[in-house]
Amino acid sequence: MSVTLDLQTRRRMPHPRAVLTLIKPITWFPPIWAYLCGVVSSGVPVMSAPWLVLAGVLLAGPVVCGMSQAANDWCDRHVDAINEPERPIPSGQIPGRWGLWIALAMSGLALGLGALLGPWGFGATVFGVLAAWAYSAEPVRLKRSGVWGPGLVGLCYEGLPWFTGAAVLSAGAPAWPIVVIALLYALGAHGIMTLNDFKALEGDRQTGVNSLPVTLGPERAARVACWVMAVPQVVVIGLMALWNMPLFAAIIAVLLLAQVWAMRVLLTDPKGRAPWYNGTGVMLYVSGMMVAAVALRMMGAG
Repeated sequence: MSVTLDLQTRRRMPHPRAVLTLIKPITWFPPIWAYLCGVVSSGVPVMSAPWLVLAGVLLAGPVVCGMSQAANDWCDRHVDAINEPERPIPSGQIPGRWGLWIALAMSGLALGLGALLGPWGFGATVFGVLAAWAYSAEPVRLKRSGVWGPGLVGLCYEGLPWFTGAAVLSAGAPAWPIVVIALLYALGAHGIMTLNDFKALEGDRQTGVNSLPVTLGPERAARVACWVMAVPQVVVIGLMALWNMPLFAAIIAVLLLAQVWAMRVLLTDPKGRAPWYNGTGVMLYVSGMMVAAVALRMMGAG
């Protein structure tokens, strides 16, 4: 099934509400939260440079994440015609090549805003923009891989914004404990992104996207995702205990135990329960991120 020229040209200009739908505000929360985790973990007083915090939040969420969603929808317009034909591009609410122009314009906006955050902020922005296009666009299209695709998205949703927030506030490279914790949570986010692939199962199967739900089946993919989410958090707990932060280790452990309960519910019906888990288990996951960030701040890791 393909998007026809007639469908794409019903409108000459995109509907404003369709543009907002295209850049998916609901997806902005994870990178914004991760950026704030980086800000907190840096140990730098937030009010010492509030504009850096605000600019970083705008960059991580509406601009870079919004751009990545627009690029993904443009490159996935034929897949969405199968999975979600009501999406703005396949439905014709965003006609012609407007989806591409919006993604390109937001890429330029991201680079311009990133340049205001200094060399570390700009470097991270360049990486994020390139990663967004590498994930979605041919000939690279890492989205085709159930390993590299979710890994790249997890890195850009959790690890990169965390690193950027710490680097921008510190005006330099973050200390190694911050980098290690950010990378661990980015690794665990691979599992979150795998669960997100359940909603596109049929379209991915028909169009050659080898997500883990396609290659392993929903049940096995869900089990892999649970392990991938849990193991990095166990390492975080161990590091917190090693760094003499037992209270924070205990709090993260409690949050992980609550996730294990949610995972057991998820595994009773992986495809049907995946959206439910994204609203429960993922919230517990990101809560642990902020707990770890506060611990790093108290350690003086920045």
